[in-house]
Amino acid sequence: MVTQRLHLQTLVLLCFVVHLSQPVCVDVPSETEAVLGKSMKLTCIACMKREEIKAKTFVDWYYMPTKEKDSQPNKTHIFRYEDDKQVELDGPFKGRLNWTGSQDLQDVSILIVNVTYNDTGVFECNVLRKFEFDFFTPSVFLTKDIKLRVKAQASQDTTALYSEIMMYVLLVFLTFWLLVEMVYCYRKISKSDEQAQDTATNYLAIPSEQKATPAAPVTE
Repeated sequence: MVTQRLHLQTLVLLCFVVHLSQPVCVDVPSETEAVLGKSMKLTCIACMKREEIKAKTFVDWYYMPTKEKDSQPNKTHIFRYEDDKQVELDGPFKGRLNWTGSQDLQDVSILIVNVTYNDTGVFECNVLRKFEFDFFTPSVFLTKDIKLRVKAQASQDTTALYSEIMMYVLLVFLTFWLLVEMVYCYRKISKSDEQAQDTATNYLAIPSEQKATPAAPVTE
């Protein structure tokens, strides 16, 4: 009975470890502000709902100067990933695109090198997964748009600025609180010493005949 229980606990622990070892996919939005002359990563996350099923993944990136709801967009096919091969197509981004996707193809991002003002526009990430079964091959299609703006200099991150201000405020508050605690403890210790000294002084001021004397032992 004890052996079976230990075996069951071991299996549960192994299952827990295997579950933790599985890669976790988090859909992170892409940055939308690029700096002139710098590199810019266009983040496109396509999480798989069934990681245990092998799927054939096709990734296509398109560029559009503008994208309106009621008009047909003027798309330019700029990048393709298929069968573990990167295909950089002819166009304004030729020689300036690098693949930065993950091995499991849940991250299918690309990197633009040497950003120019002409790169301002909308980038479309298309992901097509074809799942392979015995009798049919269902597919899943995902598309994401990234509206990119190019600036001469990077804008100041207000979130980081606020965080830094709050850190300094908290540091000042903790320093002040520590000083108050030190003064309080010092006064408390000084008061205790004064009371002890007063008690000793009062005891010494009492005449010797009034001081308590030990009782004489009783003899039979």
